[in-house]
Amino acid sequence: MYTGIWKWLVLTLILFSAPMVKAQKKIAENRNLMEQILSADTTLLSRYISDKDKYRIQILYTQVDRDKHNRPRFRDFSFNLNADQYFYPASSIKMPLAILALQKCKALGIPVTATMITDSAFRDQSKVTADTSSETGLPSVAHYVKKIFLVSDNDASNRLYEFLGQDYIHQELRRMGLKGAEIIHRLAIPLTEEENRRTNPVSFYDDAGSLLFKQPTLITNRSYPDRHNFIGKGYLKDEVMVNEPMNFSKKNRFPLEELHRIMQMVIFPEAFSKGQIPELSEQDYKLLYQYMSQLPRESKFPAYDQKEFYDSYVKFFLFGTQKDTIMPDHLRIFNKVGWSYGFLTDVAYVADLKNKVEFFLSATIYCNEDEILNDDKYDYETIGLPFLEKLGQIIYEQELSRKKKHLPDLSRFDLQYE
Repeated sequence: MYTGIWKWLVLTLILFSAPMVKAQKKIAENRNLMEQILSADTTLLSRYISDKDKYRIQILYTQVDRDKHNRPRFRDFSFNLNADQYFYPASSIKMPLAILALQKCKALGIPVTATMITDSAFRDQSKVTADTSSETGLPSVAHYVKKIFLVSDNDASNRLYEFLGQDYIHQELRRMGLKGAEIIHRLAIPLTEEENRRTNPVSFYDDAGSLLFKQPTLITNRSYPDRHNFIGKGYLKDEVMVNEPMNFSKKNRFPLEELHRIMQMVIFPEAFSKGQIPELSEQDYKLLYQYMSQLPRESKFPAYDQKEFYDSYVKFFLFGTQKDTIMPDHLRIFNKVGWSYGFLTDVAYVADLKNKVEFFLSATIYCNEDEILNDDKYDYETIGLPFLEKLGQIIYEQELSRKKKHLPDLSRFDLQYE
């Protein structure tokens, strides 16, 4: 009587446990590969990897395999990835702001090259009526996007934040499935939470000076989940030491995996559902590809001093410490970095047009040995940049030797620069 029931139960357990065992095996294999890659360097990386929690290291690496039609398939490998482990994203949040600003222009029918005049409505706000670094001498969304990616310009980012407003930013991030991201303040400006909830009035004009669109001050009442993000053992406030961890609970948040995903959405929109990706035009994508990968020396407007803005200025993977190195033309890094409060982050797609190599790599590391914040004594040069440079080199070497059934057609990323 019970024999049939037991057979049915055993068969059911086998059927239901097989996918679970397969998934666990895949996770283990992924973890093992990542550990093998990281352990390949026994001098620099292992020193920090062995103390991963102190340095708050998170790494996400994606292999890209193409089919015979050049369609991409992703395989993710991670190390210490944890959406609940807070890191300050700093300038890396400028990437989604740039993408969303292009999207909003498209939705409103505004050319991204239209003149963008920023007004003020409150005492804490400032105006922008000109931009001497642009070819026309006037500000525009396109020029702000360019400065964001070429040199990580803070003012350019803040102006796009003011054009977008918090409600639009978070509505669109949630639509893209990025549920942990919170962009709730401008960068490098000491404003209150309330002041950051208000945006500047913005107007757009065509070449003849005719008004295209006028946006009043936007004020959000949006609420955010309670967070308890405390970093360090002390910090300076108004040049006075406060001997307790610094509270980051009201600062921007963007999990590494979500930064990684939005980069993938931009590089390969065809790999995601249409309702999930940014709603951009073909020209918008071309503009992003150019500015994400362009080097400061390849720009005429603005014209950057190469001694200050060297090739690796915002290219941390592979070249982070190499201030005198000229990066080869065939190796292009489409990325956005961030550095502040001791956190160093890079989110990148690397494409070697000559050797047919491509991969995604994102990582963050905390470089603050004394655990004191706001003292401008961080260890970017001695810890962060060497770490990210070496990490990029090891992954790149891994990809050079990795066999692929179909080599990628990278002509999409063979761009003309200024």
